[in-house]
Amino acid sequence: MEYSQAHLLARAIRESQEYKTYHQLKDSVMADETQAALIREYRKLQVSLQMAAMSGQSPNNEDMQRFSGINTLLFSKPEVRDFLLAEMQLQRALADILKIVTDAADIDMGIPGLVQ
Repeated sequence: MEYSQAHLLARAIRESQEYKTYHQLKDSVMADETQAALIREYRKLQVSLQMAAMSGQSPNNEDMQRFSGINTLLFSKPEVRDFLLAEMQLQRALADILKIVTDAADIDMGIPGLVQ
């Protein structure tokens, strides 16, 4: 298999507005260590809650409250909110690309949320 097209796709991703916006905001937001720590905790709790939901378990009430509080705090700061939204947009674009590639290969990756 020739990988030159994959390298072109990688370059197109790096040149996309979604990528540029995400990285510009990431550099600014993550420079503040307090914000960076909150974002890391937010992501950790988000994954933990998603894993509990996917396994059919009830989410830990303490984790839910902590996640909600951090979510409110982060989204109240415009720059952090813009960063998190840009991250979601980039993730959505990458998920769309993954779907196109897996459809072309006729492969079910078994990834929750990736509609086949």
